[in-house]
Amino acid sequence: MNAFFISCEMTRNNALVGIPAAVAGDPKKRTGIILAANYEARACGVKTAMVLHEALKLCPKLTLVPPDHHFYGQKSEEAMDLLSNYTPVLEQNSIDEAWLDMTGSEGLFGKPVVAAKRIMDEIKDRFGLWCSIGIAENKFLAKMAAEMKKPLGITELWEQDIPIKLWPLPVKEMYGIGAKTAEKLNRMGIKTIGDLAKLDKNLISKTFGKSGNEIYLRANGIDTSLVLAHTTDEMKSIGRAKTLPEDISDIEKAKLVLMELADDVGMTARRHDKKGRTVHITLKFSDFHVITRQTTIPATYTTKEIYQVGCSLLEQNWNRYCPVRLIGISLSGFHEDCSLDQLSLFDPMKDNVKNDKNKRIDSAMDKIRSKHGSEIITIASLVKKEKGSK
Repeated sequence: MNAFFISCEMTRNNALVGIPAAVAGDPKKRTGIILAANYEARACGVKTAMVLHEALKLCPKLTLVPPDHHFYGQKSEEAMDLLSNYTPVLEQNSIDEAWLDMTGSEGLFGKPVVAAKRIMDEIKDRFGLWCSIGIAENKFLAKMAAEMKKPLGITELWEQDIPIKLWPLPVKEMYGIGAKTAEKLNRMGIKTIGDLAKLDKNLISKTFGKSGNEIYLRANGIDTSLVLAHTTDEMKSIGRAKTLPEDISDIEKAKLVLMELADDVGMTARRHDKKGRTVHITLKFSDFHVITRQTTIPATYTTKEIYQVGCSLLEQNWNRYCPVRLIGISLSGFHEDCSLDQLSLFDPMKDNVKNDKNKRIDSAMDKIRSKHGSEIITIASLVKKEKGSK
C-alpha cells in the first residue's frame, strides 16, 4: 500500500486531498515523528520517521493528523479480505503489505500484469487506497519489484531482469539488509546489490555468518521460501501499549490509560472471535526498568473483564515512588477449549447476567465503531469533561 496511514485518513477527510499532509505523533507525547506522509508532502522532502520540527521546516504548510490505529487496522483487514478473493495462499507481511502466490490463477484472472492491474483497480475503486505491485517468481524479487515504482506502480522482475533492474540499486535498498549491515558492506567496498552478487560467497558467509549466505543468494535473485498462508488461528496474543506524555505516579491516571488500552484489545479480540485466558500487563518505569505480570482467568473477550483483571495486576504492582513512562496490556491463551466458561461459585445466575450485559455493550459499541469510525464512541470514564460542563 502507498503511504498507507495518511491514505486511510484521506479516504475519510477530503480536505487532506491535494495538500501536503502526514500522520504524526504529538511532539509533546514523545512520539514527535512522521509516521506516514502523502506524496505532496514527500515532494517537499518530508519522509517517514523524520522528526516533526524538521518536517515543518521543510514544509511549513504541512497538515498533521494524529494516528488512529483502530481505523488503519480495519482498512488493512478490508484490503486483505479483498486479496484473499484472488488466492487462498496469502501471507500478510505487515499491516499494509502481503505476498500472494498466484500459481495456477491465469485461467481466472489473466496473465500476471492483467491480474495485478485488476487488483490495483479494485483496491482503488472500493477503498480509495493506492498500492504498488511487484511481480516475480519468488518473494524477495516480488518485494523488491513492489518498491521500484510508487505510487500506483506495477513492476515485473524476472530472472533475466536482475542485472538491469536489481543489481544497479544501492545495497542499502536491498530487502533484508539493515543500516548497520549496509554500512559494513560499504566499508568492504560493496556499494550496489550487483557488487554483493559478484562477491565471493565464502567471504560473505565468513563475515556475516548464516545471514551472509542468505543475503548473497538474494542478491543473485534466489529465494526458495514459500508463501505461507496465515490464519487467525495462529494468533498468539493481542496487546497494546502506550508511552505516556509524561511520567506518572498517580495510579488513577494509570487506570485511565489501562482502560483505553483494554478497550482496544477487547475490540480486536472480538473482531477475530478470540477469547483469551491470560491477561498480561507491562510497566516501564522512568529509569527504563520493565516488569511484566500476568494472571489466568475464565476465557473472555469483553473489555470490562480484561480491564478489571489488568487493573488488579496494576494495583498489586504499583509503587507511587517509581514513576511510570509506559503501560501495556495483552490477552493470550487462545488455544485452550473455551467452550466451557467458568462461572462464579457464589452467584452463577448473577454472573451470567453481568456477562451478558457486558457482551451487549461491547457488541453495540463495536457496531457503531465499524459504521462510523473508532473515535465516534468510547467509554465514559475516558471522556475528559470540558471546563464548565456538568
